[in-house]
Amino acid sequence: MKSETTTAVSTATEDTASSSPKTSKTIAKSNDRDPLNLFFLNALKDILWAEKALTEALPKMRTAATTEALKDAFEDHELQTRKHISRLEKIFSLLGQKAEAKKCDAMTGLIKEGEHVIESTPEGSMTRDAALIIAAQKVEHYEIASYGGLIQLALTLDHEDVAEILERTLQEEEDTDNLLTDIAEGDINFEAGEEH
Repeated sequence: MKSETTTAVSTATEDTASSSPKTSKTIAKSNDRDPLNLFFLNALKDILWAEKALTEALPKMRTAATTEALKDAFEDHELQTRKHISRLEKIFSLLGQKAEAKKCDAMTGLIKEGEHVIESTPEGSMTRDAALIIAAQKVEHYEIASYGGLIQLALTLDHEDVAEILERTLQEEEDTDNLLTDIAEGDINFEAGEEH
C-alpha cells in the first residue's frame, strides 16, 4: 500500500516537472556546480572578453589597411562585433548570470600579432593588407572554433535557445572569413607579390 502511494506521488511530480517548460535560466541555476556547466559559463566569459577586445583592435586595423575594400570589411566587422557582444549579454541574462568578461589569452596573442603585422610591413602597401587579412582570419578561425564548440555545449546542456543565438553569430563569423578570402584573392595577394 505504501509503495503504491510513493509511486503515485513520484509519477505526479514527474508529470508536473515535465509540463512546466525548462528555461535556460532554471537549467543553469540547477546546474551551477556542474563541471560542464561551469566550463560553459567560463567559455562564454572568455569569448565576451575576446569580442570586447576586438572592438578596440579593429579600428586600428582599419586605419592601417590600404585598400577601401579591406577598410570597409574591418568597419563592418566592428559593427558586427558589437552586435555579438549584445547577443552574449542576452545569453548571460537567459542563463540567469551576470555578463562578466574573463581575459582571453588566445585573443590577446592574436591582437598582438595583428599589431606586429602593422609595425613590420610598409605603410600603404599591398603586403600590409595581405598580412592584415591573414591576421584577421586567424581571429575569425578562433571565433569560429569557439562559437562552434559553445553551440555543441549549449545543446548538451539543454540550452536550445542559447544555441540558436550562438548559431547566428557563428554564421556571421564564417561569412566574414569568406569575405576576407574574397578580398585577398581579388587583387591584394597578386599585387603584394609584385611589390619589391
